[in-house]
Amino acid sequence: MESPKRAPKPRRSKRGPPPRRATPADGPGGGSLKKAPRPLASANAPQCRTAADQIVLEIRRFIAASIFFNARAAEEVGLGLTDLQLLHLLQLHGPSTPGQLAAGSGLSSGGVTVALDRLAAAGYLRREPNPADRRSLLVTILPRRLQRLAAMYSSVEAETRRMLATLSESDLEATLRFFRALEGVRASRSLRRDD
Repeated sequence: MESPKRAPKPRRSKRGPPPRRATPADGPGGGSLKKAPRPLASANAPQCRTAADQIVLEIRRFIAASIFFNARAAEEVGLGLTDLQLLHLLQLHGPSTPGQLAAGSGLSSGGVTVALDRLAAAGYLRREPNPADRRSLLVTILPRRLQRLAAMYSSVEAETRRMLATLSESDLEATLRFFRALEGVRASRSLRRDD
């Protein structure tokens, strides 16, 4: 007579409970702008020998956290990340032509057209004849559709402003010079596939 088979014991995760899922309201990096504990350094982490090395590393960390935050915000409102970034460009620069959006984003004109089609279908923008050039269109945001997004970003902006209020005027001016210099570098260099 065969002995009854026992069901296998469920495996326990060695990692502990799953982490709390971050929400867009948490800000870049999944938390507020307050100092969060950094993950343990690994043997593969870049070594920072100078202050410039450390700044470059912090920029990379900030960009990565911002991208993930934007991806969560886009997902929350049912948009793709590219679509959300085009909305950001329109908020920053105002009504723009598709060509200007292509130049500002680095996307192809076809890629911009596809993204604009999705945004128009979702009610985020409208395209109108360009009064300065009858051959082109102007793309304009419809503000009523941005209310959910604005709520997600308002806490991040408020925390950023609180942190900036702790800096001296000379530190703020140095930070502004730094960002303007970075923008000059970015504007002078296009993405090249052979890099």
